[in-house]
Amino acid sequence: MAGSRFPSAALSVLRPTAFGVDPSGERMARIRRSPHFGDGVFQNPGGTARTRPSGSMLEFAKVFFDKDTRPLRVPKGTVPVHPTTYADLAKPPATGLRLTWMGHSSVLAEIDGRRVLFDPVWGERCSPFPFAGPRRLHPAPLPLAALGPVDVVVISHDHYDHLDLPTIKALAGTGTLFAVPLGVGAHLEHWGVPADRLRELDWHETTEIGGLTLTATPARHFCGRGLRNTQHTLWASWVVASREHRIYHSGDTGYFDGFRDIGAAHGPFDATMIQVGAYSDFWPDIHMTPAQGVRSHLDLQGGAPGGVLLPIHWGTFNLAPHPWAEPGEWMRDAAGDAGQTVAFPQPGQPFEPAGEVPVEPWWRTVSGPVPRTWQPPRSADGGTATAKGDLGLDLASER
Repeated sequence: MAGSRFPSAALSVLRPTAFGVDPSGERMARIRRSPHFGDGVFQNPGGTARTRPSGSMLEFAKVFFDKDTRPLRVPKGTVPVHPTTYADLAKPPATGLRLTWMGHSSVLAEIDGRRVLFDPVWGERCSPFPFAGPRRLHPAPLPLAALGPVDVVVISHDHYDHLDLPTIKALAGTGTLFAVPLGVGAHLEHWGVPADRLRELDWHETTEIGGLTLTATPARHFCGRGLRNTQHTLWASWVVASREHRIYHSGDTGYFDGFRDIGAAHGPFDATMIQVGAYSDFWPDIHMTPAQGVRSHLDLQGGAPGGVLLPIHWGTFNLAPHPWAEPGEWMRDAAGDAGQTVAFPQPGQPFEPAGEVPVEPWWRTVSGPVPRTWQPPRSADGGTATAKGDLGLDLASER
């Protein structure tokens, strides 16, 4: 009966502001025209990727809440945070390119006189609620206001650990522009960002901001903030290029062949920021392991080591069953096997990819030993007992 339906006005009152809003009107019409939208949802490259955990929730719960491994998923002490100041960031980079990892996927990129802020999350929790959800394992390295002026904020997708309501509201009052994937602009307008400060792109679309070229490129992931996941907002990786430098931010993604296409069209890169944390066998299609992160960087560079790889999406939130420090340890091994330079800055530590790159494993001061389960067992003659590649990855399965 119509009279028994819950009033839509009541539903809107119960809907937290952090949920954002679904695209509508001309924005939704543009989404329907996208070549990457089909059967009522955005589609991943190469077909549908599994976006929900495989296996039963009971199996996942047994792993996630295991009393022996659960303590390994958080640091054993205070995570070292570099004491960055506004004065440090006000001095221009000598080489024209400087990156400052703020934790998780948040990176300030200073590129030839312009400042780009990727996936800024300064909130205490990646959640729609201030009292529940994954909490930060270290503070933000410096207050958001201490960053100074930002030319453009780049968002990879609308999950809570990448699109943070309090951070966006703070940035909305600064006059910065926002580059976002198709559909995500609906959330930002709902939160007070004027439409004329939005650059909303489909995959392979480009916008020019202050002499920089920003291109939304494919990724293998999914979207959603509310109780209903309509798959009407796109997810993306991003290429940012100036006349002198090129950088790449992966957002969240599983490994796929498209990295080679992105590299061929836009690379090679001076630096890549690659998601290497929160992976699991329960969701192998939508997040990369460190080994896959190294392989994606090599693909982006045309198949050979080059540039600097900055691992992101680890160390700040506990989002998966693996040990807290495992992404760092596994990345060191995988990159070492490949001969690839990897930057390991403390959160908040600026570095220039063409200068001195931080490489010390800072996490070891607050982490217990990490079992190297990714390394193939040794046979009696000292060789590996399995036919896996140097990256600890079954290469045949990735080709």
